Amino acid sequence: MDTMLGAKLQTQQRSSQNGQETSLWSSGLEMKLEAITPFLGKYRPFVGRCCQTCTPKSWESLFHRSIMDLGFCNVILVKEENTRFRGWLVRRLCYFLWSLEQHIPPCQDAAQKVMESTRVQNVISGRPPGGAGEGQVPGLVKREVQRILGHIQAQPSSFLLRLFSWAVLRFLNRLFLNVQLHKGHMKMVQKASQAGSPLVFLSTHKSLLDGILLPFMLLSQGLGVLRLAWDPCVCSPILRALLRKLGCLFLPPETNFSLDNPEGIVARAVVHAATAPLGLWTGALAILQSLRGWRYSRRGCVRVHLAQPFSLKEYTITARSCWGSRQTLEQLLQPIVLGQSTIIPDTEKEQEWTPVTGPLVALKEEDQLLVRRLSRHILNASIANSAVMSTAIMATLLLFKHKKGVFLSQLLGEFSWLTEETLLRGFDVGFSGQLRCLVRHSLSLLRAHVALLCVHQGDLLVVPRPGPGLMHLAHLSAELLPAFLSEAVGACAVRALLAGRVPPEGPWELQGIQLLSQNELYRQILLLLHLLPQDLLLLQPCQSSYCYCQEVLDRLIQCGLLVAEESPGSQQACDTGRQRFSAKLLWKPSGDFTDSDSDDFETEGRYFRLSQQSRCPDFFLFLCRLLSPVLKAFAQAATFLHQGQLPDTESGFVEQLFQFLQATAQEDGFFEYADPSLAIRAVWTFRDLGVLQQTPSPAGPMLHLSPTFTSQDNQEKLQQFIQQFICG
Repeated sequence: MDTMLGAKLQTQQRSSQNGQETSLWSSGLEMKLEAITPFLGKYRPFVGRCCQTCTPKSWESLFHRSIMDLGFCNVILVKEENTRFRGWLVRRLCYFLWSLEQHIPPCQDAAQKVMESTRVQNVISGRPPGGAGEGQVPGLVKREVQRILGHIQAQPSSFLLRLFSWAVLRFLNRLFLNVQLHKGHMKMVQKASQAGSPLVFLSTHKSLLDGILLPFMLLSQGLGVLRLAWDPCVCSPILRALLRKLGCLFLPPETNFSLDNPEGIVARAVVHAATAPLGLWTGALAILQSLRGWRYSRRGCVRVHLAQPFSLKEYTITARSCWGSRQTLEQLLQPIVLGQSTIIPDTEKEQEWTPVTGPLVALKEEDQLLVRRLSRHILNASIANSAVMSTAIMATLLLFKHKKGVFLSQLLGEFSWLTEETLLRGFDVGFSGQLRCLVRHSLSLLRAHVALLCVHQGDLLVVPRPGPGLMHLAHLSAELLPAFLSEAVGACAVRALLAGRVPPEGPWELQGIQLLSQNELYRQILLLLHLLPQDLLLLQPCQSSYCYCQEVLDRLIQCGLLVAEESPGSQQACDTGRQRFSAKLLWKPSGDFTDSDSDDFETEGRYFRLSQQSRCPDFFLFLCRLLSPVLKAFAQAATFLHQGQLPDTESGFVEQLFQFLQATAQEDGFFEYADPSLAIRAVWTFRDLGVLQQTPSPAGPMLHLSPTFTSQDNQEKLQQFIQQFICG
């Protein structure tokens, strides 16, 4: 769920406490108002399609052909026309009448389906799946299954569900101006529901209100009751009975037993057949928080994004054929870091950070890998489908372009520029309205981290407040990184390639005369891809790193940073008068695809140079700085290796590193990398790289420095390897 700023929001209820701020905004600047729309052109482009490689049938069949022609609908806008009745009284009671007419599909055969499932039948027949122990008496097992099923769920009450939808409808209308849902998204979900298979919704949980907003939206669109899992220990028996009637699921405590415990066999089999748990129900807490503050805050807008559905069965069959050879990060990168090799192995990186706990333990190693890669697909789709907010654009501009301050008149133009660049890259934004109002609203949301100074010419100087508040700006700017990620990776790779040729502080013209071969660019991009975590790069598991290298290079050319050049000493491409055809260009026998000499000839002749356009230096630095928080966190982690107290547990060493990042940030004023999530990524990356090794101990797994990196020389090599990608 993304909060979206509408044009109406900017003109409502200005309180007296910000009257002075309003006078500052209205003074001096007589600019033509510019309107910003959430997407370019007349129709909104679709984002969040499923993988065409792993789910080709779903990609084709579950996509609505006229999705771009469909617009948004307001799911909380209920009028007289939404009911079967007409009249004055109907207009007064339209919410109540609408809730009475909601279709609630019956689920009377749920218990029978659970009893007939394969895992439950195996338990009844005395073949416990995935656990030890002897078979039990079938009659006792059946009664145990019915007991557990009664503990998990109950038949939803139609009356309580309609009462719930009426209450939520009134609450959402008090809290928001509208709740927008794209009609094309819902068409695809409805088409997927007609296949007869159960639908599983995975939410990114942008807000605590997701717990009530998503069930209400699906119920109002005729998709039935969404089942949510809740911990039974956090509520009383009376509240638990009420929530079960609303469709909540309560997992029995036996499901947390170890796999070899016979007491949990029946419970796990029933849970496997009866649910798809989606997370904790936190809507009640969100309601209390919203009711406390809605009187004193302006109402905003909400947009709900739904990615394209896909068949899980199709994915499990097709995705296995897309797996290739893989190596660990230690095998790929450590010899290059230490200067022992210059050749990058022609294979993909194996980096799986999903902990093997809970239900994953019961799966085979191949199935565990399938689940992990499915999570990366889902992460990619959810990030691509999320709208970029105005605070993310404002935080990015203030943090990576104008850290020392910027005039408002200049900020207005750059806010419009960055918004347009985001839209051009296939991402949509979660706001619309007049440019001046949007900038003002964004700065008001960031008022705790931004200072506004009035200058003598009537303009405003916007300055980020130094200190830990910069970490908040860095957290917001991370939302914009996926839109510019390919260009940022490419810019840092170019920076590393130029690091050994020209000084970093050298003029742009000096860097622009350097020729960059395609092979050299590929190599630097690959090195950076291997170094950065996969959850940051959002690479799909079926996508080759070499394909991504070409995509990065294409993006740098498209945005105008790189221009093609002729190879040194070669003739012009149009000068064919004196060309000699060598043996490598002769025709080969039909079907002979083993010789790649012609391909080598083509790639060796491709050279590029940095563009000399006036906007390129600033844009190049901007792209490099987008990755600076994570790269500087890695560089500081390399510096901390000889100071850290090892051996230590993983959580303990992460805490040590985080405290070191905070202390270093206080000294140099760069608070962007002083983030606990970056400390975790650095420790996990160093563990995969072979810098840190993990050994078992009675207190749990312990981290210690590997023998290779106990020397100060190798630690400095690691730091220099990371430092080459960082632009000051």
